[in-house]
Amino acid sequence: MTPDVNPKEDVWLVYDGECPVCKTYCKYIRIRAAVGNLHLVDARQPGELMDEITRLGLDIDQGMVLRFRDAIYYGSDAIHMLTLLSTPSGVFNRINYYVFSTQVGFKIFYPIGKAFRTLLLKLLGIRRIENLKKNSKTSVS
Repeated sequence: MTPDVNPKEDVWLVYDGECPVCKTYCKYIRIRAAVGNLHLVDARQPGELMDEITRLGLDIDQGMVLRFRDAIYYGSDAIHMLTLLSTPSGVFNRINYYVFSTQVGFKIFYPIGKAFRTLLLKLLGIRRIENLKKNSKTSVS
């Protein structure tokens, strides 16, 4: 029996569940079936993956986190990797691919999207997650 050369692996995407931009992105993004299953994790809910992200010093308010094949991708790298894992089906995924599949694309458009998200959250009165502050408060106690 030969080992599976290309086994399916699950993909974990950690995002802000109260952010309309993040929720919309997660609603429409689709990964290729050959990659595995996409699991969406709301960063506002406690869990082991959020604990790990905080231990690594990653500020979830500054970017999504993607876990794939024992690697952690953060911010624009997470979106870029997710784009490479995505299926080309659907208008959203095709646009996403053209915008974020190249370094030039994600270096230009990711900061614009992040700034829009920050402004929108402020306008809607949605509080930040502040996972790094929560960690420093529990470390001091």
